[in-house]
Amino acid sequence: MPPENPKNSANPENREGAVRLVRDHTIYSCVMGSRAFGLATDGSDTDRRGVFLAPTPLFWRFEKPPTHVEGPGEEQFSWELERFCELALRGNPNILECLHSPLVEHVDGIGRELLSLRGAFLSRHVHGTFTRYALGQRRKLDADVRATGAPRWKHAMHLLRLLISARDLLRTGELRIDVGDRRESLLAVKRGEVPWAEVEGWMVRLAAEAEEAGRGTPLPPEPDRARVADFLYRVRRASALEAEPHHQVVQGVVRGGRVRQD
Repeated sequence: MPPENPKNSANPENREGAVRLVRDHTIYSCVMGSRAFGLATDGSDTDRRGVFLAPTPLFWRFEKPPTHVEGPGEEQFSWELERFCELALRGNPNILECLHSPLVEHVDGIGRELLSLRGAFLSRHVHGTFTRYALGQRRKLDADVRATGAPRWKHAMHLLRLLISARDLLRTGELRIDVGDRRESLLAVKRGEVPWAEVEGWMVRLAAEAEEAGRGTPLPPEPDRARVADFLYRVRRASALEAEPHHQVVQGVVRGGRVRQD
């Protein structure tokens, strides 16, 4: 699933300014995908995800900074801090997993504070968000089976991984994305070595176990929105106090053109 709808990212007219935001104002970046999950093979891509903090003066104009930016590197995608926090508070699986990647490539002081908030984003809502995403992926697999007699095995592997992660998160209150000693059994699914009926049964069991775990989960009913809001307010205020009116990044993005918004 794409991290965001491309129509909401910086348009081509403002590409240079958006790239500058990612290059100069990234507070956190990590590797995601198979490499972070412990499922990488020789042909695996390196998916990079990041969070950037747009200078506060950019928000004082009608044309706002982008909520997210694709690139500039291959398989690279970044969110502006506020958008990232908003999605994390909603329990978005892709966003929450970014905060728990074991492969951190860059983090500054603000990024470290963001990582310290990982627990504030978690709540019982993850049961619904993870489940809805899993159901959507399962419907696609079922459609493949009806059309061709077999699923896309790589997608089946990743759905199993997600279900395991969701179940364990609900059981323990902690999100861990590395599959650990399940690597070989999951890769066997990717290679198509496990019959679909067996894979399907595994998915059903994991979903049932997640449902049971949800009834006794140690996760709080709601995320700690106040704590996250305080963090965002402080970093926005500090950015406003530090930015110069004719800051190069501010002027570069403003001159670059319009930016589409959500």
